[in-house]
Amino acid sequence: MFFETAGITVPLWLPLLVGFVLAFFGAMAGISGAFLLLPFQMSVLGYVTPSVSATNLVFNLVAIPSGVWRFVREGRMHWPLAGTIAVGTLPGLLIGWWLRVYWIQDPRGFKLFVGLVLAYLATRLLREPRAGGKRPKPTGPLVAKAFTARSAAFEFSGQRFRFDPRRVLLLAMVVGAIGGSYGVGGGAIIAPFLVAMFGLPVHAVAGAALFAALSTSVFGVAIYAWLPGPAGVVSQPDWALGLLFGAGGAIGMYFGARAQKHVPQRALKRGLALVMIGLAAGYAIQFFG
Repeated sequence: MFFETAGITVPLWLPLLVGFVLAFFGAMAGISGAFLLLPFQMSVLGYVTPSVSATNLVFNLVAIPSGVWRFVREGRMHWPLAGTIAVGTLPGLLIGWWLRVYWIQDPRGFKLFVGLVLAYLATRLLREPRAGGKRPKPTGPLVAKAFTARSAAFEFSGQRFRFDPRRVLLLAMVVGAIGGSYGVGGGAIIAPFLVAMFGLPVHAVAGAALFAALSTSVFGVAIYAWLPGPAGVVSQPDWALGLLFGAGGAIGMYFGARAQKHVPQRALKRGLALVMIGLAAGYAIQFFG
Protein backbone atom coordinates (compact mmCIF):
# COMPACT_ATOMS: atom_id res chain seq x y z
CA MET A 1 0.00 0.00 0.00
CA PHE A 2 1.31 3.47 -0.90
CA PHE A 3 1.18 6.12 1.83
CA GLU A 4 1.10 9.49 0.13
CA THR A 5 2.23 11.81 2.93
CA ALA A 6 5.08 9.52 3.95
CA GLY A 7 5.94 8.81 0.31
CA ILE A 8 6.57 5.10 0.96
CA THR A 9 5.04 1.76 0.01
CA VAL A 10 4.52 -0.69 2.89
CA PRO A 11 2.66 -4.04 3.19
CA LEU A 12 -0.48 -3.63 5.28
CA TRP A 13 0.55 -6.31 7.78
CA LEU A 14 3.90 -4.70 8.63
CA PRO A 15 2.65 -1.61 10.55
CA LEU A 16 0.22 -3.79 12.48
CA LEU A 17 2.92 -6.27 13.51
CA VAL A 18 5.52 -3.64 14.38
CA GLY A 19 2.99 -1.60 16.35
CA PHE A 20 1.98 -4.66 18.36
CA VAL A 21 5.54 -5.73 19.25
CA LEU A 22 6.78 -2.27 20.21
CA ALA A 23 3.69 -1.42 22.26
CA PHE A 24 3.73 -4.77 24.08
CA PHE A 25 7.25 -4.31 25.43
CA GLY A 26 6.98 -0.54 25.82
CA ALA A 27 3.84 -0.73 27.96
CA MET A 28 5.60 -2.89 30.53
CA ALA A 29 8.16 -0.14 31.14
CA GLY A 30 5.66 2.70 30.96
CA ILE A 31 7.25 3.87 27.71
CA SER A 32 5.19 4.30 24.58
CA GLY A 33 6.35 2.05 21.75
CA ALA A 34 6.61 5.26 19.72
CA PHE A 35 10.12 5.87 21.01
CA LEU A 36 11.32 2.87 18.98
CA LEU A 37 8.76 3.29 16.22
CA LEU A 38 10.40 6.49 15.01
CA PRO A 39 13.82 4.83 14.41
CA PHE A 40 12.01 2.00 12.61
CA GLN A 41 10.22 4.41 10.30
CA MET A 42 13.39 6.36 9.59
CA SER A 43 15.86 3.50 9.14
CA VAL A 44 13.71 0.67 7.77
CA LEU A 45 10.93 2.48 5.92
CA GLY A 46 12.97 5.51 4.84
CA TYR A 47 10.40 7.96 6.23
CA VAL A 48 12.57 10.90 7.36
CA THR A 49 10.58 14.12 6.78
CA PRO A 50 9.36 16.13 9.81
CA SER A 51 5.89 14.57 9.40
CA VAL A 52 7.27 11.29 10.72
CA SER A 53 7.21 12.82 14.21
CA ALA A 54 3.53 13.68 13.81
CA THR A 55 2.77 10.17 12.53
CA ASN A 56 4.40 8.80 15.66
CA LEU A 57 2.03 10.86 17.79
CA VAL A 58 -0.96 9.45 15.89
CA PHE A 59 0.28 6.00 16.91
CA ASN A 60 0.11 7.13 20.55
CA LEU A 61 -3.47 8.32 20.18
CA VAL A 62 -4.66 4.93 18.98
CA ALA A 63 -2.37 2.57 20.89
CA ILE A 64 -2.21 3.97 24.42
CA PRO A 65 -5.89 4.02 25.57
CA SER A 66 -6.10 0.22 25.93
CA GLY A 67 -3.00 0.15 28.14
CA VAL A 68 -4.24 3.03 30.28
CA TRP A 69 -7.58 1.27 30.72
CA ARG A 70 -5.78 -1.87 31.89
CA PHE A 71 -3.71 0.01 34.47
CA VAL A 72 -6.83 1.77 35.76
CA ARG A 73 -8.68 -1.52 36.00
CA GLU A 74 -5.85 -3.01 38.07
CA GLY A 75 -5.75 0.00 40.41
CA ARG A 76 -2.27 1.08 39.32
CA MET A 77 -2.99 4.63 38.16
CA HIS A 78 -1.73 7.66 40.12
CA TRP A 79 -3.90 10.47 38.72
CA PRO A 80 -2.11 13.42 40.42
CA LEU A 81 1.22 12.24 38.98
CA ALA A 82 -0.34 11.76 35.54
CA GLY A 83 -1.79 15.27 35.63
CA THR A 84 1.50 16.83 36.73
CA ILE A 85 3.37 15.19 33.87
CA ALA A 86 0.73 16.19 31.33
CA VAL A 87 0.70 19.86 32.41
CA GLY A 88 4.51 20.05 32.38
CA THR A 89 4.95 18.54 28.95
CA LEU A 90 2.51 20.84 27.11
CA PRO A 91 4.84 23.87 26.76
CA GLY A 92 7.69 21.50 25.98
CA LEU A 93 5.74 20.04 23.07
CA LEU A 94 5.50 23.44 21.40
CA ILE A 95 9.24 23.97 21.80
CA GLY A 96 9.91 20.49 20.43
CA TRP A 97 7.74 21.12 17.36
CA TRP A 98 9.62 24.35 16.64
CA LEU A 99 12.99 22.61 16.96
CA ARG A 100 11.95 19.72 14.70
CA VAL A 101 10.35 21.81 11.94
CA TYR A 102 12.75 24.77 11.86
CA TRP A 103 16.07 23.44 13.16
CA ILE A 104 16.34 19.66 12.78
CA GLN A 105 15.06 19.03 9.26
CA ASP A 106 18.19 17.28 7.98
CA PRO A 107 17.73 13.48 8.38
CA ARG A 108 21.34 12.87 9.39
CA GLY A 109 21.29 15.55 12.04
CA PHE A 110 17.95 14.38 13.38
CA LYS A 111 19.16 10.79 13.53
CA LEU A 112 22.10 11.94 15.65
CA PHE A 113 19.68 13.80 17.89
CA VAL A 114 17.52 10.68 18.19
CA GLY A 115 20.63 8.64 19.00
CA LEU A 116 21.63 11.00 21.80
CA VAL A 117 18.12 10.79 23.29
CA LEU A 118 18.16 7.00 23.10
CA ALA A 119 21.65 6.75 24.61
CA TYR A 120 20.75 9.00 27.53
CA LEU A 121 17.51 7.13 28.12
CA ALA A 122 19.40 3.83 28.07
CA THR A 123 21.81 5.02 30.77
CA ARG A 124 18.84 5.98 32.91
CA LEU A 125 17.26 2.58 32.44
CA LEU A 126 20.47 0.81 33.45
CA ARG A 127 20.99 2.85 36.59
CA GLU A 128 19.45 1.61 39.79
CA PRO A 129 17.37 4.17 41.68
CA ARG A 130 19.22 6.13 44.34
CA ALA A 131 16.64 5.38 46.99
CA GLY A 132 17.64 1.83 47.53
CA GLY A 133 16.11 -1.28 48.87
CA LYS A 134 14.33 -4.04 47.11
CA ARG A 135 11.51 -3.21 44.83
CA PRO A 136 8.08 -4.23 46.07
CA LYS A 137 6.32 -6.96 44.20
CA PRO A 138 3.52 -5.38 42.19
CA THR A 139 0.61 -6.60 44.30
CA GLY A 140 -2.50 -4.71 45.32
CA PRO A 141 -3.77 -1.31 44.20
CA LEU A 142 -1.91 2.00 44.29
CA VAL A 143 -3.28 4.35 46.96
CA ALA A 144 -2.63 8.11 46.84
CA LYS A 145 -2.01 9.43 50.36
CA ALA A 146 -1.17 13.10 49.92
CA PHE A 147 -0.71 15.64 47.16
CA THR A 148 0.32 19.28 47.62
CA ALA A 149 2.42 21.69 45.56
CA ARG A 150 5.53 20.65 47.49
CA SER A 151 5.01 17.02 48.39
CA ALA A 152 3.14 13.96 47.20
CA ALA A 153 2.96 10.44 48.57
CA PHE A 154 1.39 7.13 47.67
CA GLU A 155 1.43 3.57 48.93
CA PHE A 156 2.05 0.59 46.71
CA SER A 157 2.65 -3.05 47.65
CA GLY A 158 3.08 -2.20 51.32
CA GLN A 159 5.60 0.62 50.82
CA ARG A 160 5.25 4.39 50.85
CA PHE A 161 6.85 6.54 48.14
CA ARG A 162 7.28 10.31 48.04
CA PHE A 163 8.16 12.83 45.34
CA ASP A 164 8.21 16.60 44.84
CA PRO A 165 5.59 17.64 42.24
CA ARG A 166 7.58 20.80 41.42
CA ARG A 167 10.58 18.78 40.36
CA VAL A 168 8.39 16.42 38.32
CA LEU A 169 6.80 19.44 36.61
CA LEU A 170 10.20 20.88 35.68
CA LEU A 171 11.44 17.51 34.44
CA ALA A 172 8.27 17.10 32.37
CA MET A 173 8.88 20.44 30.63
CA VAL A 174 12.39 19.40 29.57
CA VAL A 175 11.33 15.90 28.54
CA GLY A 176 8.33 17.38 26.74
CA ALA A 177 10.62 19.40 24.46
CA ILE A 178 12.61 16.26 23.66
CA GLY A 179 9.50 14.19 23.15
CA GLY A 180 7.83 16.85 21.02
CA SER A 181 10.71 16.99 18.55
CA TYR A 182 11.18 13.23 18.73
CA GLY A 183 7.50 12.62 18.03
CA VAL A 184 6.59 10.52 21.06
CA GLY A 185 5.06 13.01 23.48
CA GLY A 186 6.86 13.86 26.71
CA GLY A 187 5.03 11.36 28.88
CA ALA A 188 6.11 8.55 26.59
CA ILE A 189 9.73 8.69 27.79
CA ILE A 190 9.45 10.11 31.30
CA ALA A 191 8.96 6.82 33.18
CA PRO A 192 12.68 5.87 33.24
CA PHE A 193 13.51 9.32 34.60
CA LEU A 194 10.94 8.93 37.38
CA VAL A 195 12.43 5.56 38.25
CA ALA A 196 16.07 6.68 38.16
CA MET A 197 15.81 10.22 39.56
CA PHE A 198 12.94 9.88 42.04
CA GLY A 199 13.28 6.25 43.08
CA LEU A 200 9.71 5.38 42.11
CA PRO A 201 8.79 1.80 41.07
CA VAL A 202 8.13 1.33 37.37
CA HIS A 203 5.11 -0.85 38.13
CA ALA A 204 3.51 2.13 39.87
CA VAL A 205 4.40 4.95 37.46
CA ALA A 206 3.84 3.20 34.12
CA GLY A 207 0.13 3.96 34.00
CA ALA A 208 0.58 7.66 34.84
CA ALA A 209 3.33 8.05 32.25
CA LEU A 210 1.22 6.44 29.53
CA PHE A 211 -1.82 8.55 30.38
CA ALA A 212 0.30 11.70 30.18
CA ALA A 213 1.71 10.53 26.85
CA LEU A 214 -1.82 10.06 25.54
CA SER A 215 -3.08 13.45 26.67
CA THR A 216 -0.07 15.36 25.39
CA SER A 217 -0.10 13.49 22.09
CA VAL A 218 -3.50 15.04 21.36
CA PHE A 219 -1.92 18.49 21.52
CA GLY A 220 1.19 17.29 19.73
CA VAL A 221 -0.77 16.05 16.73
CA ALA A 222 -2.70 19.33 16.63
CA ILE A 223 0.54 21.34 16.70
CA TYR A 224 2.10 19.37 13.85
CA ALA A 225 -1.11 19.29 11.81
CA TRP A 226 -2.24 22.90 12.13
CA LEU A 227 0.69 25.19 12.92
CA PRO A 228 2.42 26.51 9.79
CA GLY A 229 5.95 25.40 9.03
CA PRO A 230 8.57 26.68 6.59
CA ALA A 231 7.67 26.74 2.91
CA GLY A 232 7.95 23.31 1.32
CA VAL A 233 8.20 21.42 4.65
CA VAL A 234 5.50 18.81 5.29
CA SER A 235 4.83 18.40 9.01
CA GLN A 236 1.29 16.95 8.91
CA PRO A 237 0.97 13.29 9.95
CA ASP A 238 0.37 10.41 7.58
CA TRP A 239 -2.94 9.45 9.16
CA ALA A 240 -3.36 6.12 7.40
CA LEU A 241 0.09 4.88 8.39
CA GLY A 242 -0.23 6.17 11.94
CA LEU A 243 -3.61 4.51 12.38
CA LEU A 244 -2.27 1.17 11.15
CA PHE A 245 0.66 1.30 13.56
CA GLY A 246 -1.76 2.32 16.30
CA ALA A 247 -4.20 -0.51 15.63
CA GLY A 248 -1.48 -3.08 16.24
CA GLY A 249 -0.21 -1.02 19.14
CA ALA A 250 -3.60 -0.97 20.85
CA ILE A 251 -3.56 -4.76 21.12
CA GLY A 252 0.08 -4.86 22.19
CA MET A 253 -0.41 -2.11 24.76
CA TYR A 254 -3.27 -3.94 26.47
CA PHE A 255 -1.44 -7.24 26.77
CA GLY A 256 1.82 -5.51 27.72
CA ALA A 257 0.10 -3.69 30.59
CA ARG A 258 -1.49 -6.96 31.66
CA ALA A 259 1.80 -8.88 31.56
CA GLN A 260 3.89 -6.17 33.25
CA LYS A 261 3.43 -7.40 36.82
CA HIS A 262 4.87 -10.78 35.84
CA VAL A 263 8.12 -9.40 34.41
CA PRO A 264 11.10 -8.49 36.67
CA GLN A 265 11.89 -4.78 36.51
CA ARG A 266 15.64 -5.25 36.10
CA ALA A 267 15.35 -7.65 33.15
CA LEU A 268 12.88 -5.35 31.42
CA LYS A 269 15.06 -2.27 31.83
CA ARG A 270 18.20 -4.02 30.61
CA GLY A 271 16.51 -5.41 27.52
CA LEU A 272 15.15 -2.02 26.49
CA ALA A 273 18.48 -0.33 27.23
CA LEU A 274 20.40 -2.73 24.99
CA VAL A 275 18.07 -2.07 22.08
CA MET A 276 18.38 1.69 22.51
CA ILE A 277 22.18 1.58 22.81
CA GLY A 278 22.38 -0.39 19.56
CA LEU A 279 20.19 2.15 17.75
CA ALA A 280 22.13 5.08 19.17
CA ALA A 281 25.44 3.57 18.06
CA GLY A 282 24.10 2.95 14.56
CA TYR A 283 22.92 6.55 14.19
CA ALA A 284 26.24 7.89 15.45
CA ILE A 285 28.14 5.77 12.89
CA GLN A 286 25.88 7.06 10.10
CA PHE A 287 26.45 10.69 11.14
CA PHE A 288 30.21 10.56 11.60
CA GLY A 289 30.95 7.86 9.00
